[in-house]
This record gives sequence, structure tokens and C-alpha cells, in this order.
Amino acid sequence: METSDTFRIDPGCLETEGVGGELEVVVLYTEPSVTAEVLRRVPALTAGFNARVSLIAVHTLPYPLPFVCPALVHAHLVEQLTDLASGCALPVHPQVVLARDRGEGFRYVLKPASTVLVGSRQHLWQTEEEKLARSLARGGHKVALIHVE
Repeated sequence: METSDTFRIDPGCLETEGVGGELEVVVLYTEPSVTAEVLRRVPALTAGFNARVSLIAVHTLPYPLPFVCPALVHAHLVEQLTDLASGCALPVHPQVVLARDRGEGFRYVLKPASTVLVGSRQHLWQTEEEKLARSLARGGHKVALIHVE
């Protein structure tokens, strides 16, 4: 397990300094099976805390398109997040964010110093999810990268 001040890889539990019993955890949507596994692990990672869990997905829109999400696409994304959230033993609040860039969308929606879980498949090379996790940690968030097989 790798550890730094705000970035941890595959922690057994979330370390929270100064949090008195309540913990807000944000799970970033990466891909359905990976996110489902991260949500399945949330109760063990937050054991001993009154955890509030948010599931955030960023729907990216390229620049030539108008900055709106068609209702059918939005409904599908919300339904997919709701299905994933139902697999977690804790209540999960799903949210879809529109952005031009995935990383910027996540940075926009996160509160300062958020506790963030990012799921990723383990590879020999650095994945996009690992790059996102490290970027969020540099931005002051407490990030745990969860590897999924």
C-alpha cells in the first residue's frame, strides 16, 4: 500500500483526522463494473463512521456541441447511477455533472478537502483514473485509489 498525505492506494480503511463520527465520501464513476466494486467496498472502508456517500459521474460534451444534455441521455445516466448505488449497503446520492473535460467536471463538483474514492483496474502503466486521482490529491483532496480486478 502506497501512502502520502492525501493519496493512498488500496487502503484497508479511510484515515480521517478531525472527523468526529461523520464522514462524507465521494465515489467517482469510472466504468460500471469498477464503480460497482468500489461501492461494494465502501461500508468496510468507512467502518466506524456515519458515512454519507455520493456517486458522481461527469458527462463530457465536446466544444462544438451546445452545453446541454439531452433528456434521454441524462435519464439513462441517472438510471445507471441509481442501479449502481443500489449495490451499496449504505445510502448513496447519485449525481450527473455536465462538463467539457472529465477532470474539470470532478474538480468543479467536489467540496474543498473532499474524501474521494477512485476505482481503477490495475495495469503495469498508469491509468487515466490514477492520473485523475493524483491530480485531485494535488488539488487538496483526500484520495484513495481502489484497484479492482
